[in-house]
Amino acid sequence: MTTDYKVKVNGSLEFNLDKDSLSQLDAVSVEANKFHILRQNLPHKAEILQANFNQKKYSVKVNNNTYSVVISNALDQRIQAMGFDISATKHINAIKAPMPGLIIEIGVVVGQTVKENDNLIILSAMKMENSFLSPRDGVIKSIAVAVGDAVEKNQLLIEFE
Repeated sequence: MTTDYKVKVNGSLEFNLDKDSLSQLDAVSVEANKFHILRQNLPHKAEILQANFNQKKYSVKVNNNTYSVVISNALDQRIQAMGFDISATKHINAIKAPMPGLIIEIGVVVGQTVKENDNLIILSAMKMENSFLSPRDGVIKSIAVAVGDAVEKNQLLIEFE
């Protein structure tokens, strides 16, 4: 029997769940984010208070007790075993030019709040326009280039606070 999910509760308790153990849970949705769960003939009231799907972190209330829950699937567990942190990709603080080119458009200003995937800058290189999207939510700290500037590979373009 292989573990499909690792669930960490309140940062200390860990549970391994597979499809068989999950199928033994009798959960019925009674309202949005509220459930009635029957496990080993014992009833439980559960409510999802907060959910961050990207980070797989949840705040769950079960029988009037609130728990912080982090769920990892098999891929998350393999990545962690290799020494990588999945959330590290969201801590990017600078955008650098991946190749030499010409800045043809800047879609943000210093101090502007941006959301993940907002268009930041367009770089023309090798007869192609390359749009750079924000890798995370944040605030623009500085813009190191201007429209019309020629840039070199690895040159700083934009910094986040």
